[in-house]
Amino acid sequence: MDTIASLFSFITWPVSWVIVQFHKVYGAIFGADTGWAWGLSIVSLVILIRICLIPLFVKQIKATRAMQTLQPEMKKIQERYKNDKQRQSEEMMKLYKEAGTNPLSSCLPILAQSPFFFALYHVLNGIASGNKIGYINDAQLASARQAHIFGAPLAAKFLDGADTVAKLGASLTDVRVVTALMIVLMSASQFYTQRQLMTKNVDTTVKTPFMQQQKMLMYVFPIMFAFFGIRFPVGVLVYWLTTNVWTMGQQMYVIHNNPTPGSKAQASYLERLLKHVTHHGKTRGRGEKAIVKAIVAKGRDRNEFERKFINGLNKAGLAAQPDGTVVKSDSAVTVESEDGTTTTATAAGATPRRQQPKRQTKAKRQSGGPKAAGAGDPESEPTTSLTKSTEPQDAPPTANGKAAPKPGNGARSKAQSGQRKGPQRPKSPSKK
Repeated sequence: MDTIASLFSFITWPVSWVIVQFHKVYGAIFGADTGWAWGLSIVSLVILIRICLIPLFVKQIKATRAMQTLQPEMKKIQERYKNDKQRQSEEMMKLYKEAGTNPLSSCLPILAQSPFFFALYHVLNGIASGNKIGYINDAQLASARQAHIFGAPLAAKFLDGADTVAKLGASLTDVRVVTALMIVLMSASQFYTQRQLMTKNVDTTVKTPFMQQQKMLMYVFPIMFAFFGIRFPVGVLVYWLTTNVWTMGQQMYVIHNNPTPGSKAQASYLERLLKHVTHHGKTRGRGEKAIVKAIVAKGRDRNEFERKFINGLNKAGLAAQPDGTVVKSDSAVTVESEDGTTTTATAAGATPRRQQPKRQTKAKRQSGGPKAAGAGDPESEPTTSLTKSTEPQDAPPTANGKAAPKPGNGARSKAQSGQRKGPQRPKSPSKK
């Protein structure tokens, strides 16, 4: 670790200068030789570095989203050229170039802050050995050696012996307890950050090796922090714990306000956005308009949560516009189902369509069944000579002097009563 830190010795001057400037401010408040003054100086250094790295963090988010989108295409290339590794690499690079992304883009914040991390380690290691490094002078070196955080010196390590810790004016028990607690908090914060990324902000509809890789890192990173943490000085543990907490809060903000499409976080976000838009009748802010604009632009390529959001707006009598705004809609709207099919529904406040009467079948009309809508109304039913002329006249009497039954008066013919026409078959003698 000392050899690696010496490689970044060129940046120890700006890092030590920033720490000294913050120490002057906090020293005037808490005292120059206190652990609060030096500890808060390290925390302020982390916050300053992370603020400067926000543009890289935004680029990291975009690169990660792009890599998640390219996973299906990458899998196809791997299967197509599984026996030709060179052609596979060429096609991968071509795909990255067309998409405008790179796998290393997701590691930019970590790579960018690594020099500051090793420079701080180099400074604190010099404090532990009593050597001036960077901008720190003799008085500041003596003050830093006297500073303790909960009884543990800034330059003490978990693996230091009792003699080394005694030279720094502390007990081995205090150093072990403080460093162990900080290592546990550092590993737990890293695990929680990676876990919320995997469980809430990953598209669950696509199963790719990238997800398996992220799941593996969720368990590997905490173990790495625990392994290297016992070799870090207390001041470096303060630095790394602070940056982990910052990353966790930054990740929670991104998941809450700009989730990955198709993830559980997007479902929760669109539910909140739907309640907000239907309550106010409009979108507020550029962030909400950008989300609605992106959903409208997808068209039929919307996922399940985005279709549910659009359908919810339609049912509330609202319509999303291509520019991200929302307007009231008083006409029939189109509701999109999960399988991509569309059905027409009436928006709230719209005039309902006039229902046409159902047409009766021929059998119902002949059997005198239920009449069509409006047929039983005496005011609407016209009496014409045509209807009278269609009524059956009295039939002539038959040979036995009885009149034949009129159709429609309740009498049925033999054919209607189920008897066969023609000569009847004689009954069997056994049935007599």
